[in-house]
Amino acid sequence: MNLFDRVGRLIRANLNDLLRRAEDPEKVLRQALLDMKAAYRSAKSEVASAIAELRQLEREEQAYLEMAESWRNRAKDALKAGREDLAREALKEAKQAEALARGFADQIDQQREAVERLKVRLKALEAKISEAEGKMKTLVAKKKSVQAAEAVRRLDAHLEADSALEAFREMESRINAMEDRHQALVELDEAADLEKAFEELQGDDLEAELDALKKELGQA
Repeated sequence: MNLFDRVGRLIRANLNDLLRRAEDPEKVLRQALLDMKAAYRSAKSEVASAIAELRQLEREEQAYLEMAESWRNRAKDALKAGREDLAREALKEAKQAEALARGFADQIDQQREAVERLKVRLKALEAKISEAEGKMKTLVAKKKSVQAAEAVRRLDAHLEADSALEAFREMESRINAMEDRHQALVELDEAADLEKAFEELQGDDLEAELDALKKELGQA
């Protein structure tokens, strides 16, 4: 089982455990994101190790190539010195070094392919983390909106059933009745003032008529 399969199984196991315990959705999402980031760090470390191993294989190949070149130069020097036997031994060493270099070259090709695959999967995991972060923000905002709406709904339901509203309605009725009574008294007071004004007016007419009679009788 490779690294990405292992971390995938681990993330699923953690999420399943949270879901079985009926954890808060936001907590599940945050834990999932934390697991993904932990998996990314682990995967990145594995990829770095694979790259380091590739570099080591390349150094080994280069060392054997240089060794082969060095033995060939020795073979040339031996021939120049008339030592064909030494030249032959030097060529054997050169060929052995070249064979080892070819072996490392094969390993390098395989390791390079593995590194490229790991890089691709690491990039995909990074993209998934970014996507998960965006989705989490959206879902957390939606959750808070739903919670706020539910709080308002519960408050409305509580107020509908609360006797306090009945008290408000009773007080409103009483205050309206007081207002009506006050208005009625004001209207009665205004009517009384009007009647008095008419009475005063009639009194003035009576005095005028009395003065007229006095004049008629010569008493004025």
